[in-house]
Amino acid sequence: MAFNFKIIKRGKNTQARLGVITTSHGSFHTPAFIPVATAASIRALDFNDLKNLGAEVVLANTYHLHLRPGEKLINKFGGLHKFMGWDGPIVTDSGGFQVFSLGFGVEHNIGKMGWFPNEGERARKDSDFPQNKDNQKPEISREKKFAHVDGNGVSFIDPMTGKKVLLTPKISMQIQSDLGADIIFAFDECTSPLHDEVYTKDSLERTHRWAKESLKHYNKKQALFGIVQGGLFKNLRQESAKFIGGLPFAGFGIGGPLGGSKKDMENILDWTIPLLPRNKPVHMLGIGAVEDLFNCVEKGADMFDCAAPTKWARRGHLYISPQAGGTRINKFRINIDNAKFREDRKPIDPYCQCPTCRAYSRAYLRHLFTAKEISYFRLASIHNLHFMLELMRELRESISNNSFLKLKSVWLSIKI
Repeated sequence: MAFNFKIIKRGKNTQARLGVITTSHGSFHTPAFIPVATAASIRALDFNDLKNLGAEVVLANTYHLHLRPGEKLINKFGGLHKFMGWDGPIVTDSGGFQVFSLGFGVEHNIGKMGWFPNEGERARKDSDFPQNKDNQKPEISREKKFAHVDGNGVSFIDPMTGKKVLLTPKISMQIQSDLGADIIFAFDECTSPLHDEVYTKDSLERTHRWAKESLKHYNKKQALFGIVQGGLFKNLRQESAKFIGGLPFAGFGIGGPLGGSKKDMENILDWTIPLLPRNKPVHMLGIGAVEDLFNCVEKGADMFDCAAPTKWARRGHLYISPQAGGTRINKFRINIDNAKFREDRKPIDPYCQCPTCRAYSRAYLRHLFTAKEISYFRLASIHNLHFMLELMRELRESISNNSFLKLKSVWLSIKI
């Protein structure tokens, strides 16, 4: 296994650290934001765009690539690197998130952005669901689910074709071996924030069994990360961190629901990260909000993946820095669809040096967005990814020069 994590510097008065991860396809610096190329592509962009923006590593989705075009076809092309034309490090997830998103995520009516702290729609409680005729229990139809869990694995129904798809730890490891990513994840069950402690404990026992099976079946040329689960429960999070941290994984992911507030997420990190081996990297699965990046890096997290920057871009939400009016309140975003930008000559962010901001006005981008021009998707995605990658560069620089807390105070308007 060509994998190494070198800690270059530890932060002053924080758990933040500066590092480098080396793989057989090159290195990347941590803390790292990893753009998500779900189907081996980032919508509206090519990988030359990513390189020009300074991206060093990307993440692709095991479940979706298994469905289309299939890992066997990708393997015939020499693996993901050659298939998608990216010669840098690649990470693949295990399919565990789809256990939630196509299962209880559907049943509980919770989208991905709904169960991460303060992002998108709130998680819906049982009381939000329509009542049945007896007015006793929420009417939640299991027939709507596309994923069903048992002790051996997960049975999916492809929403597009109706075809049955089975994922087990062994199958997930084989798919990721055929894809040929540098860093892969153990197969797990990502639970819902609405699950109680009884279900979460039962799920955790499955995840721990599956972690050991993943270690048994994975391709030893790849770096396998284990995933800490346990939902919103301190005892289960700590149990999982101790168990997963005690297994010979190359690194660790922290997944599952992270609470309904920033404080909840910070508590979960306090429960888990100190119990993991500190000479190995910690990856926050699906986390990418600005405030979360600061808080998680401060607690000792090293890697982040999130599709939000490009998803928000396509919906008209563009990132701005504090100098341009970005705050925790507006989540460091403007909505380019707002009528006030119709004649605005300024770039998205006057302090941004991305190709979009150097060449185009808010007025022009609003025109493209309202006219539904495809070019808008590319220009907006370039800006949002540049913003996130530049923020991570600033975070790394601040750790290097012992000014992390000062940078955090500037961005989040908090006293230190």
